[in-house]
Amino acid sequence: MTTSEKQNKSPVSQPGGTSPAQIRWIEAAMQTAFANVVNVQSTREQVDLFFGTNRTWNPETGGEVAIELSHRIILTPFAAKRLATVLGNVLIEYESRFGAIDISA
Repeated sequence: MTTSEKQNKSPVSQPGGTSPAQIRWIEAAMQTAFANVVNVQSTREQVDLFFGTNRTWNPETGGEVAIELSHRIILTPFAAKRLATVLGNVLIEYESRFGAIDISA
């Protein structure tokens, strides 16, 4: 295993009570990007996640808000449901540690 492969292996349950498979996370080609804006759209076949960065310095003065889109991630509805479940659990844990996140603004 190279240094670009994550050492953490996660067991995955198999149907029928067989021994769990091991997932090896390979991060050699992984890239990191920052996003402070996200949007979602969907069709029957897919869920699209759009990530970007708000480039507007002072939106209170009126005019246009410029969002530079950087990534579109296309998921199956099943993968989107799993993501929603996992992300919800992560946020519950985060808020239990650091307090509620107010998104009303």
